[in-house]
Amino acid sequence: MTSKATTTAHVSDAIELDSPVKRGEQTIDSLTLRKPTAGELRGVNLSDVLQLQTDALIKLIPRLSAPSLTEHEVRNMDPADLVQCGGEIAGFLLTKRAKGEAA
Repeated sequence: MTSKATTTAHVSDAIELDSPVKRGEQTIDSLTLRKPTAGELRGVNLSDVLQLQTDALIKLIPRLSAPSLTEHEVRNMDPADLVQCGGEIAGFLLTKRAKGEAA
């Protein structure tokens, strides 16, 4: 059985976007990201993700975001929002020891 603390550690806090994403009449002004599984990282170089490489983030954010964004929407994101999302994803890839957490 999974504890609430474990579950919430796998989902980011809401990320408030500096520049909301427009989707037709809908405006997305915040989103959450969840920790990727190994399969969701296929086709993405992990060092590129950790270095916040744009192409890697454009591939990965649509797989992990709620509400789910398209690659086109991510490509058109404000760079500050892209970096903020990338930082959250990179944080998911660090070990507990690297984050300074108790095991």
